[in-house]
Amino acid sequence: MQRSLPRLAALAAALVGAVNVASALTPTIRWRGHLLLGYEPVQAMRLFHALALPAGAALLLAAPYLLKRRRRAWQVAIWLMVTLGAFDLLKGLDFEETAITWSAAAVLIAAGSSFNVRHDPVTLRSARWRVPLLAAVGASFAVLAAWASQPDGVHLTAVATLLAAAYLIFRPLAAPRSLPGPGARAAAAQLVRSHGHDTLSFFKLRTDKHYFFAADERAFVGYRIENGVLLCSGDPVGDEAAFGGLLRDLRAFADVRGLKLGVVGASERMCPLYEALGLRTLYLGDEAIVELDRFSLEGRPIRKVRQAVTRLAKAGFEAEIHELAALDTATIEELEEVAERGRQGAPERGFSMALDALRGEDTVVVLARDQEGTVRGLLHFVPCYGRPAMSLSFMRRDPETPNGLMEFMVVRATELLRERGVEELSLNFAAFAKWMHSPEKRSERALAKLVALGNPFFQIESLYRFNAKFFPRWEARYLVYEGLLGLPRTSIAALWAEGQLWKPALPARA
Repeated sequence: MQRSLPRLAALAAALVGAVNVASALTPTIRWRGHLLLGYEPVQAMRLFHALALPAGAALLLAAPYLLKRRRRAWQVAIWLMVTLGAFDLLKGLDFEETAITWSAAAVLIAAGSSFNVRHDPVTLRSARWRVPLLAAVGASFAVLAAWASQPDGVHLTAVATLLAAAYLIFRPLAAPRSLPGPGARAAAAQLVRSHGHDTLSFFKLRTDKHYFFAADERAFVGYRIENGVLLCSGDPVGDEAAFGGLLRDLRAFADVRGLKLGVVGASERMCPLYEALGLRTLYLGDEAIVELDRFSLEGRPIRKVRQAVTRLAKAGFEAEIHELAALDTATIEELEEVAERGRQGAPERGFSMALDALRGEDTVVVLARDQEGTVRGLLHFVPCYGRPAMSLSFMRRDPETPNGLMEFMVVRATELLRERGVEELSLNFAAFAKWMHSPEKRSERALAKLVALGNPFFQIESLYRFNAKFFPRWEARYLVYEGLLGLPRTSIAALWAEGQLWKPALPARA
């Protein structure tokens, strides 16, 4: 109920504003005007009549910000309603408008706790530009007051000024802009080493993520702000007993900044905790987990992979595994060149299930060298602490290499990692994989066909079929979003964060 109050308040403010604007643009009822002349001069009636117009217009401008739960808009709306009610009486004894306006003000006062989006404080430094701005707004109100009788070309400029002023006054408290410093990064890395058993935990250490810690610093989330959504990557990391308090604090942190809360890549076990906070969950896809002790090239179903491995081995390709930290600078540069060529000019992708660079303590790489000893492909793996598992961060190959090199590297990686005691290997994430590998309903089969149609643009089906070659165990991952209308907003935020959708941006300064 508390979250529906801003919608009702915005509707009420828009209605009151529209009623008062209409009232200001229509003549006063004659008998009421004659009665009022016994208490105030006609000039005063005209003044209050004129002032009611900009005040009603300002209330209309405040209405959308009430919908966004802006605290300052709530304060301004109450002040405007109280003032408008007085104007209605003083301009023409409009008792009906006064009753409606003051009743709406009373409702807003009672619903004050629902408007919790805070704003940047007004400091002496900001007053240097806010004071001239308010003067401009006052001039615009005067223009609007003359609008009813002397319309001219200045009206559009006045409206634009009002809209700009509303944005500046009602904009929410800014989210953190600077990325975490060394202390926060060290604390996050320590929590990942102590509690990072989830296959996505290590990816919290990307350099482009912000961190939000629990009050006692026993857990944290990694996030980025996209499309007005505070988007978390995967599950929180840390002591699970601290997750409930961490997520409640995180939601409050997002609320006071006017942000929606979302998660991409949430595990199934965390969904009840998100749902208890009033958030919604939606199946997003499956993570492919290869169980190394069961993986084998024997049998007819995997013959195509076996043939690819045999063909590459006969061509002189070999694989080797290394701790990334143990490689010399020249080899690292060679790997980075291969990774760059492998992208073929495409933008770097990843947010929740990949690192943003070839780096990371405790990470390993599996290299594929050709018959001349040149590195032609690589797989980068990150650790899962507390369990014998590793996660694939990214895979790259030189575009000039033969088909099947990726399959060759994955198979050799399963063998080399198994020798190191690794039991599970998390491969790529496959969006909507369940609809393709085990649809349960007719609707899911239809959705699988729809996904196939989008394959040329997002390569969803291709990625699923690559993962399926290795007969993995599929583990569902979810998208978490806030409110029914929050789904498209959070989906766009996730696609932007993962680099799967073009994101409009202002031109970079020279």
